[in-house]
Amino acid sequence: MSLRLYKTSAVWTPSGSRCKQLCGKTRSCGHLDAEQCHAPYPCKEDKPCQAKSFITCDCQRRKQEVKCMASKANPSPQRETLKCDEECLRLQRNARLADALNIDPQTHTDDHVPYSDTTLKLYRDNIQFSQTYEREYRVFASDPTQKFLRFKPMKAQQRAFLHSLADDFGFDSESADPEPHRHVCLFKTPRFVAAPMKTVGQCLKIRAQQAPPAQPPATDASDAAATLPYNALLLSAPRFGLTVEELDSALQKEYAAYPSVKFHTSFLPSEEVVVKGSGAWTPQILESSLTALKPTLSRTVKRAGICEGVFLCHVDDSLNVLRSERDAQGQGEGGWSAVVGRSAARPKQAAAPAVQSTPLRSNFVALRKEPKKKIEQQPVEEDWEEAADKLDEE
Repeated sequence: MSLRLYKTSAVWTPSGSRCKQLCGKTRSCGHLDAEQCHAPYPCKEDKPCQAKSFITCDCQRRKQEVKCMASKANPSPQRETLKCDEECLRLQRNARLADALNIDPQTHTDDHVPYSDTTLKLYRDNIQFSQTYEREYRVFASDPTQKFLRFKPMKAQQRAFLHSLADDFGFDSESADPEPHRHVCLFKTPRFVAAPMKTVGQCLKIRAQQAPPAQPPATDASDAAATLPYNALLLSAPRFGLTVEELDSALQKEYAAYPSVKFHTSFLPSEEVVVKGSGAWTPQILESSLTALKPTLSRTVKRAGICEGVFLCHVDDSLNVLRSERDAQGQGEGGWSAVVGRSAARPKQAAAPAVQSTPLRSNFVALRKEPKKKIEQQPVEEDWEEAADKLDEE
């Protein structure tokens, strides 16, 4: 069978029909011609080019897809340029700052954790609950018209997480209504700027990478004290002249939220104040209640100028501070608590055997008080004028 070729006006085809493929030649604008094959004739560039192209802002971060629209009559069509937005300006500022501080963006890692240790601990204890309410916090933070948010009643440990997370976000939080209807309210005040860029889950991974290698278990008294549950609140740097009655009156509202806990206020020799909780509670439940009470009580005492800081602690029956949250935060502790901690960690020495000795003679001397001498009283003249005349004659 012989194959015959027919010559058409456009291109040679085996069947004698016109070629329906795309041209594919390069136009003067640099794009491929998307018109139907028109060989052997040159491309007609009278129609605008329909190829897709991109326009960018000055820093090349923003991109937008547009049509080329170049033609023979208008080889370089004018288009609206993209402007850099706030994110572009922020990245440019960061680049200038990195250049000034000699920071290599390729090797630099941002390992900052904007959340407190309390938030990370409570998040780890109940991850599903914490993730749900962290999303609600971010929705609340992103809405500029919403200034107040109230949550449903929940347990004390869950409220403690909401209070701690509110401090990290820059919100003000308050607990309202007694148990079992006690709930948390959020307020967006001028102190709030923006939500943290990292989630709590991301920060937990960063902390896991930063954690030092596990050390062998220690047996000294300091490690044993670290396992004691918190059973009191330690108020540092109290106001001069503060009394127990004045402090209990100022914190009466906070105490009323926990009717099953009895609070006892005492002053330490280091001039710090201990508020010890007691009642029909297990140590773990009492620790959770004190953890939930701490943020509210801290704001109250700072607002009233009662003290400078509030820390969770564990005290024994003699009010010796055996464990303090301040130690875990690396702030150090002084005064009476430091003395007690050092004495608890120091091993006791064996008592020396008693040495019999002869009774010593007393060296004390009894002092006798001399009797007062009787002072003779001078006679009193009844007529002072006559007595004055006698003195003049003498």
